[in-house]
Amino acid sequence: MEEIAENPYFQYFIGLPGFRQKAPFVPSLMVEFRKRLTDDVLSEINEMILDDNHPDDPNPPGDDDSGSQSSSEAASESPESNAGTMILDATCAPQNIEFPQDINLLNESRENLAHMVDETCYLYNWTKPRMYRRNARRDCLNLIRSRKRTSKRIRRAIKKQRQYIRRDRDYLGKLLADGCERTEKLKIRLVTIDKAYEQQRYMYDNNVRKVPDRIVSISQPSIRPIVRGKAATPVEFGAKLDLSLDERGMARIEKLSFDPYNESDVLIMAAMRYCERTGHFPERILADKIYWNRANLRFCRERGIRLSGPPLGRPKKDPRADRKLEYTDNADRIEMERSFAAAKHSDGLGLIRTKPNSSTRSSIQLSVIALNVNHLMAVLLCAKFIWAVSRVTRRMTQGVMMVFMVQTGEPIELAHC
Repeated sequence: MEEIAENPYFQYFIGLPGFRQKAPFVPSLMVEFRKRLTDDVLSEINEMILDDNHPDDPNPPGDDDSGSQSSSEAASESPESNAGTMILDATCAPQNIEFPQDINLLNESRENLAHMVDETCYLYNWTKPRMYRRNARRDCLNLIRSRKRTSKRIRRAIKKQRQYIRRDRDYLGKLLADGCERTEKLKIRLVTIDKAYEQQRYMYDNNVRKVPDRIVSISQPSIRPIVRGKAATPVEFGAKLDLSLDERGMARIEKLSFDPYNESDVLIMAAMRYCERTGHFPERILADKIYWNRANLRFCRERGIRLSGPPLGRPKKDPRADRKLEYTDNADRIEMERSFAAAKHSDGLGLIRTKPNSSTRSSIQLSVIALNVNHLMAVLLCAKFIWAVSRVTRRMTQGVMMVFMVQTGEPIELAHC
């Protein structure tokens, strides 16, 4: 809003008749507009962009020198056999949260409960109960600032924080039982704190470090740890998504979920969507080893799709041809890694800063749209450059032919030139 208030170009873009230094609308209007762009709407927008732009067409719009057939007509005349390539892989869109630790989660839950008690007492003009906030904060910092964290010291600190949380939760429960109104935000936050407390109590009592659907952020309870197995970041915290690339390099989100899942189950669904878009199955699917299970291999074999990777069973006696084919598939599959790098480095997929689930999904879809738009710009600029060079070369060739005919008086054909 500050940029719009001081930038005349932004004000001209949104349609203001003249420059003014006051904000044209309240900042919450931008939030309301962003909520209308759900992930389903953005997915449709992405498909519209990809359908209206055909980078394979060598002639740019406005070129009337050669009338070539459109891609839709060519696709209708071609037989419905397997054609094209689909690249499939999964990645994680990391969320902007601190690395979760049990002591930090419990301390954040205690601070949230104390803030709720303060708001409730201030709203109804009640006396605030004694909650020993300084002692709780000191106990938390004693563990955080310690150089050597032994298991016994960690358990002692967690036990103290759980006791503080249980007492503050009882205070808030008594205040709410006296007739205080509960807002929707308060209900959601209380459910999150109660679930996190029960998970910590279960891990403390059973002396384990794993629990199903573990909460790693109080403000964003939908985020789950995604085990990726990478060298730098073996575990990431954010949404997991499967991305597919077609033969033109256009990206589409096949599945997006905050819960961890097995990406091998997405291959059949992605292949069926490819068939719905184009009218035929891809000739080959380039995927990682995790996709080479029996169900996917059977599906590809029945429909004549070649899935990258060695076949199951005993290896052949002469595997040189298979090695060459595998090397080609691995070289072509690098396009997916390049797309991941571009989306995370330049298009905002590397760190998602939104907190609600709907906004996070929209941010991921917008990153994929930006990736496709950048790819289309590069392809169209390259096609425009090739078309311009070929047109200049054709004009120069015609000029040379005219000069030769004038000087020699002999006709010359274009093939000789």
